[in-house]
Amino acid sequence: MKKQDSFYFDNFKTCAEYSLKAAKLLDEIMIKFSKDTIKEYVDRMHEIEHEADTKKHEMLSVLLKAFMTPIERDDILLLSSCLDEVTDKIEDVALRMYCNNIETVFEPAKALVKVVIESCEEMLRMLDEFKNFKKSKTLHQHIIRINTLEEEGDKLFIDGLRELHTKECDPVKIITWREILIYLEKCTDATEHVADVCERVIMTNT
Repeated sequence: MKKQDSFYFDNFKTCAEYSLKAAKLLDEIMIKFSKDTIKEYVDRMHEIEHEADTKKHEMLSVLLKAFMTPIERDDILLLSSCLDEVTDKIEDVALRMYCNNIETVFEPAKALVKVVIESCEEMLRMLDEFKNFKKSKTLHQHIIRINTLEEEGDKLFIDGLRELHTKECDPVKIITWREILIYLEKCTDATEHVADVCERVIMTNT
């Protein structure tokens, strides 16, 4: 039973690792941006997203046959879905950069990506500790930190939009980067949703 319980927590952690991998790749796309290589990066990003999906389906397959689970089935499903959403949202940013055929990177977007990376790193630390949710002394600190990072992301998002609309004259660039900034902000929202589910599990089981 302990081995089966461990499977779920290990799966959550692995999915968070894929999110962090995707976030770091997005950062690389921003730093080394080139129209000549963006398609290659998008393909690499999709591979990460596909691998994360595979881990999610592995968990669902085990859950389908499980008699007992370490936390409520609904919470397992919700947490798995929220983790999947983080990687999906990060991939969405790369796809928007490719589909919108951007020429150069809007600098404030780079700062927002750094917050996405920090959020994914903190999410990974949180899920590494999540298996000890009934007695952990540090889990709540990780949740608070993720919430704080989401607020930092919101501020950078607002500041970025302001700079975009006050300094950029090309309406196409304004529309394009406004959309990309919105998708970046959704990435930090997604990590906060993961933290919210973990907090719910703590509150209902301790």
